[in-house]
Amino acid sequence: MFIFSRNTVIKSERKEKPVLHGIDMLERDRDKIFKESDCPANDIVLEEKNALPEEQFTVVVSHDRITVTAGDDLGFVYGLLYISEHYLGVKPFWFWLDQRFERIERIDLEETSYESVTPAVRFRGWFFNDEVLMLKWKKNENGADGWKMAFETLLRCGGNMTIPGTDKMSRRNRKMAAEMGLWITHHHAEPLGAEMFVRAYPDVEPNFMEHPELFYRLWEDAVREQKDYKVVWNLCFRGQGDVPFWANDTSGQFDTPQKQGKLISDLIKKQCDIVKKYVDNPVFCTNLYGEIMELYEQGYIDLDEDIIKVRADNGFGKMVTRRRDNHCVRISSMPDERDNGAQGIYYHVSFYDLQAANHITMLPNSVSFVDRELTEVLENGGSDFWVINCSNVRPHAYYLDAVSKKWFGKSISDEEQSREFALDYYNGSDPVAMCYRKYPEAMIPYGEHEDDHMGEQFYTENLRIIAHHFLVDRNQNAESLYWIAGTGSLYDQTMRVCGLCRNGMEGLKAYYHLCEQVSQSLAGAEKTLFDATLFLQVKIHAFCAEGVVLFGEAYDAYADRDYKKAFVLFGKSAEAFDSADVAMRASEYGEWKDFYLNDCFADVKHTAYMIRKVMGVIRELGDNVRHDAWYHEYCYAKEDQNVYLLLVTDNHMTDWELYEVMKE
Repeated sequence: MFIFSRNTVIKSERKEKPVLHGIDMLERDRDKIFKESDCPANDIVLEEKNALPEEQFTVVVSHDRITVTAGDDLGFVYGLLYISEHYLGVKPFWFWLDQRFERIERIDLEETSYESVTPAVRFRGWFFNDEVLMLKWKKNENGADGWKMAFETLLRCGGNMTIPGTDKMSRRNRKMAAEMGLWITHHHAEPLGAEMFVRAYPDVEPNFMEHPELFYRLWEDAVREQKDYKVVWNLCFRGQGDVPFWANDTSGQFDTPQKQGKLISDLIKKQCDIVKKYVDNPVFCTNLYGEIMELYEQGYIDLDEDIIKVRADNGFGKMVTRRRDNHCVRISSMPDERDNGAQGIYYHVSFYDLQAANHITMLPNSVSFVDRELTEVLENGGSDFWVINCSNVRPHAYYLDAVSKKWFGKSISDEEQSREFALDYYNGSDPVAMCYRKYPEAMIPYGEHEDDHMGEQFYTENLRIIAHHFLVDRNQNAESLYWIAGTGSLYDQTMRVCGLCRNGMEGLKAYYHLCEQVSQSLAGAEKTLFDATLFLQVKIHAFCAEGVVLFGEAYDAYADRDYKKAFVLFGKSAEAFDSADVAMRASEYGEWKDFYLNDCFADVKHTAYMIRKVMGVIRELGDNVRHDAWYHEYCYAKEDQNVYLLLVTDNHMTDWELYEVMKE
């Protein structure tokens, strides 16, 4: 038997930073698991074996030592983290899901050996995109950087690559990610990881034809900054603000797909040449995203075979082109086995689309659905590069955990994933597993496709659009709602959006009550975690959907000129969104204090604010010019309502003060 205890020492002659980080992680986990004891000292020894393939490792347990062999940095890191998970029980999302440990004196390990498996995907990682929650939330319980914990989790999941944030955050975080052993790659709107043109040159129009030398300078600076890192160099040319480049061009030269595709192809070759000036044997990729995908499929983009072609899902896990504004053609974006060269995907478990996506709640489609799509990706040759949009990690741990299993070619199902996830983080609770399994079943559909299910943005963004048009010109419909609500009047559009939510409320409420019952059955750490993660997300859906339904009822009352009823119903709608915000605040305990503080994308708070502005209009329409008619009716005794000497005895009530009285 090998006695694993606090007295176990990790020995290594390797001084590379990724290996040292790996040792630090295992030593921290050792000290977290074991209390002081008089157990005999023994060793975990790292031995180099160059014959092993890249990133592979072996672990051999004998009576007096554990030997980890590998041929490169990541191999050693994965070997050390294997020991942490499989011998100490530290799970990949231990930090994000509050895994707690009761200290013990020792663990006795039988003599055994393990040889790592080869991943099904060569480059596999996370894109920390739309990471607005992580911008304001800072620290964990030990004062460590939350970003460091994010990269650690990625490594624990078997990932080897990251886009370490968006814009400034990516540039800030790439050094830390590289020092932990990760490959760096880039956002499709930031070729080569270069600083954005409008940030570097705020007083210059981002027009390539007018300022080519400035673009070249930014690209070359980016390559010099990263040349000593492991990088998958992302090649692309799009306009500032993640739009087609011709949106920033005033020359009028690029009025055909041929001309657009030629410039993009020429600039990709230029970017390749810049990289090759500084880097031997570089690895390249390019995102076939949006208009780039269309141009490529039409034959207007010329790419060398050594460039990994990265296709993207629609933001909802389906490998078709994404919906843009009211344009939704759903052309297949699945890798093509007939296409020459390497292929990969950019896949979303979180998305921000200002229409219907999920940002602070989980993907509303099933694990089995995700498995079918990703299995087909592998079958079609898309095994060279997978980057997963992980957003702010904690809300998406369930699906990130599932997708990481696909990196190694494993099948995933709702049944298996829910059971294993509950086993890892909820002591195997069957009721919790059932709640995770049933989550996608409760999500409200909004369209005919299997992936057409509402994320929280459906409730918040669409309602804010309606509220804005109501305030500005309620006789004009909202063009940005044509995709979901048609081209009728604003009233018709509102009834359509609210009706879709109403149609799904019965199932969502039933699921809410199921989760409520499960919450009441739990205790201690399991209850705290369940309430702050899955049950929180269910509350966000249930409260916000209810808010949308109430808004529709209020709009109906307004259309009937029943202004008092409309006023109260709009108030109840705002309160429903307030309830979702209160639920987020209640989930911010300990190291999670202020985690949802910067909810500026779903922006539940602002949605309630917009509804309150609508309430003000309704009061103007229904109350009198002195703003005291409703006040008298609801606050004065009947015998006092017509005594005009009492008109000036009280301050005017605010809309919300009046609502609090009227709703009773």
